[in-house]
Amino acid sequence: MTTNKKNHDRKCIGCGLMKNKDELLRIVKNQSDISIDRTGKTNGRGAYICKSPECLERAVKSKGLERSFKCRITEDIYKQIKEELESFEA
Repeated sequence: MTTNKKNHDRKCIGCGLMKNKDELLRIVKNQSDISIDRTGKTNGRGAYICKSPECLERAVKSKGLERSFKCRITEDIYKQIKEELESFEA
């Protein structure tokens, strides 16, 4: 008997494409703050974004992160996410 592995697809808040969660960056909101989750296991509400600056720009423009977390996102958080994305490209 074979077991089927679950498909762990998530939707990017920037481009809207479904991708494997390993290909996406998880941003998590817990009770105290919003941060980037490199492990994918941090407690809190998660939102996923492609590891490209273009998707981040789309998410900022469409307020996708604000809709996912139902709160206002500051420029500092967007700046932190942008720096994290740049580290993936290097």
